[in-house]
Amino acid sequence: MKIGFIGAGNMGLPLIKGACKAFGNENVGFATENQSLTQKILGELSVDHPGISGYADNAALVSSCDIVVFAVKPQFFDIVVSQIKPLADTNKLYFTIMAGLSMESIQKALSEGTDRKPDSYRIVRAMPNTAAMVGEAMVCVCKSESATAEDLALAKELYGAVGLCEEIPEKLMAAATCANGSSPAYVYMFMEALADSVVKYGIPRALAYKLVAQTVLGSAKMLLESGKHPGELKDGVCSPGGTTIAGVAALEEYGMRNAIIKATDACYEKATNIK
Repeated sequence: MKIGFIGAGNMGLPLIKGACKAFGNENVGFATENQSLTQKILGELSVDHPGISGYADNAALVSSCDIVVFAVKPQFFDIVVSQIKPLADTNKLYFTIMAGLSMESIQKALSEGTDRKPDSYRIVRAMPNTAAMVGEAMVCVCKSESATAEDLALAKELYGAVGLCEEIPEKLMAAATCANGSSPAYVYMFMEALADSVVKYGIPRALAYKLVAQTVLGSAKMLLESGKHPGELKDGVCSPGGTTIAGVAALEEYGMRNAIIKATDACYEKATNIK
């Protein structure tokens, strides 16, 4: 079984490394938009992952692989389809991490102009995040009706190599884009702002980033491992009349919750209307 990645960017590259871990270097390949970039990345990957394949183009990848992973931005999918359609038959399994593109739309694009039935394409859709780079991604997956339990298990094996994986219905995938796909950017904004705020009071910047990052890491771990509601964990930090509740009150006054909800509204709107 050979798995091939179309795209090797910020999301594709860590998934390629995860696939090497899950399936073995010799069973993994990739292609990019041009051969010189592919060769450059191949040289870098081969240091730790000898035996991995770099393909001359997307068509060569599809002809050689049993599983094809669409790891490109959604706006480039039509270009990819035009390059691979004659070779993209229904015997292959297709994984996608493209935000906003439904499995039905992918099936339709691959089958249009052929005698293949759209719903015969086996698709597993996923929404990962960039924490895959450090093996701590949160990935949500769903499968088409034509995909089998074994197909889904292969996807979970891939995504489990870079973090945690949860199966959800496709109707929740846009919400998952908000919850775990785009939200790392919001977390980084919070961390940057908190670091700036304590630099203002004399803490050196490098130390400020370290203090904030470890605090966010520890807080996330407490939520995951304690099973407690985040409100209960927050209350456990807020002593009556203390410093923390004063800060929490200021966050409420200046609309932290509403800002996050509005960010999710904007993200959801975009995720459901990507063309």
